[in-house]
Amino acid sequence: MGRILGSLLEADLGQPVNVVNRTGGSGVVGHSAIATAPADGYTIGMVTVEISMMHWAGLTDLTYENYTVLGQVNIDPGGIMVKKDSPYQTAADLIAAIKDGADGQFKASGTGQGGIWHLGAAGWLLSEGVEPSKSPWVPSQGAAPGLQDMVAGGVDYVTASLPEGRALIDAGEVRPLATMGAERLGIFPDVPTLKEATGSDWTVGAWRVVAGPAGMPEDVSAKLIASLEKAYNSAEFKEFMTGRGFGMVWRPGAEALEFMKSADEASGTVMKAAGLTAN
Repeated sequence: MGRILGSLLEADLGQPVNVVNRTGGSGVVGHSAIATAPADGYTIGMVTVEISMMHWAGLTDLTYENYTVLGQVNIDPGGIMVKKDSPYQTAADLIAAIKDGADGQFKASGTGQGGIWHLGAAGWLLSEGVEPSKSPWVPSQGAAPGLQDMVAGGVDYVTASLPEGRALIDAGEVRPLATMGAERLGIFPDVPTLKEATGSDWTVGAWRVVAGPAGMPEDVSAKLIASLEKAYNSAEFKEFMTGRGFGMVWRPGAEALEFMKSADEASGTVMKAAGLTAN
């Protein structure tokens, strides 16, 4: 996503845009590289949902306040999936079984310990009046390994974005029960929202925001926001996103900042309740 945006920004701004992957520290390294760069507009980056979680987990002091937010370009709601021969046909069936089952009977996976989909599962359980510890989390290296473990019978359900499970869903190996978004997904129109399925108000998703370091001059950020919006609205970006099942949403600067603030507060609330915070 960074690369397609980079190419579109380069064409519009007439400046080379080099995309650099900064992995490590569960996202801390890359997010730090953006936050600590000179605030001149020449270094921007993709700030992800992890910025609303890392500081609660004690991994960094960085928060949304360390950035000049340019715009949100994506959100991929979480979802709940089971394997094809699972006896649970709906999310309501699954949560009822978890409530009636023994502690530890139902196991879930989809990401590492404390990752976004772990948060998704914990938030769902809490919204249904269930302590997250009743349905233990089995860490994985991401949605794909978690889904494979589920298909093999290692865990009972997976929380991850439905596009991440699309190949196995299309192959008939996995059955989606619900999306954790506010509305149904266009690529899975028959999959209900959690609100529709169980009455739960819990929503969560992975998202991406383009931002620079805090303190960027207003004229610089305004120019970048305009160029980013143009890139977002381009046919090339839409084709890239929809072809891969990525969710599209546009929130410019101040709106995206408010979204990040709300996401940060929600993450803190659930992570504290689920025992995922540093303190």
